[in-house]
Amino acid sequence: MQPSGSVVFLCFGSVGQFPAEQLKEIAIGLERSEQKFLWVVRSPPSEDKTNRFQTPPAPDLDLLLPHGFLDRTKGRGFVASSWAPQVDVLNHGSVGGFVTHCGWNSVLEAVCAGVPMVGWPLYAEQKLNRLFLVEEMKLALPMDESTEGGFVKAAEIEKRVRGLMDSEEGKVIRERAQAKKEEAKQAVADGGSSIVALAKLVESWRKLE
Repeated sequence: MQPSGSVVFLCFGSVGQFPAEQLKEIAIGLERSEQKFLWVVRSPPSEDKTNRFQTPPAPDLDLLLPHGFLDRTKGRGFVASSWAPQVDVLNHGSVGGFVTHCGWNSVLEAVCAGVPMVGWPLYAEQKLNRLFLVEEMKLALPMDESTEGGFVKAAEIEKRVRGLMDSEEGKVIRERAQAKKEEAKQAVADGGSSIVALAKLVESWRKLE
């Protein structure tokens, strides 16, 4: 059991994949950050484009990650192969940060759990979601993936993980995340805004019958 709010969780959705070079940079950044972590690693995308919609094989962690990384980070870090129960992880008391691809389901799950984020969008609407989280809701720090090809260096990963987990800026975001968690609870309670909106939607459908 890790201390409350001390673990950063890294997960990039059910189809988010990074090339091997990027996985190594993430590992280096995490190790240098000296933060506790839980990282879900998926195999890099296949060069055979006909396999893009197939379930990738389990990752070979010893091959993909820097030599000795798993041993050096044992005790403060854990790498999960391919999948983790994201909702359960986000709601665990030890988790205090989430590095995410900004898929909307992941965003909602993090908000409902009161977990602040680092936004690292990969495709589709995720960049817009990240912009909303950073600029409007102020629940996330942005990962800078503006370099050629979107490659993110270890130094940037270290900076953002430290910033989220161990800085005044991160503390402010964490407090806002906790406040939004309470707002989310109220929204789905009896008479809450989400329940009222859903009831109005159902009523409007009935009027069309």
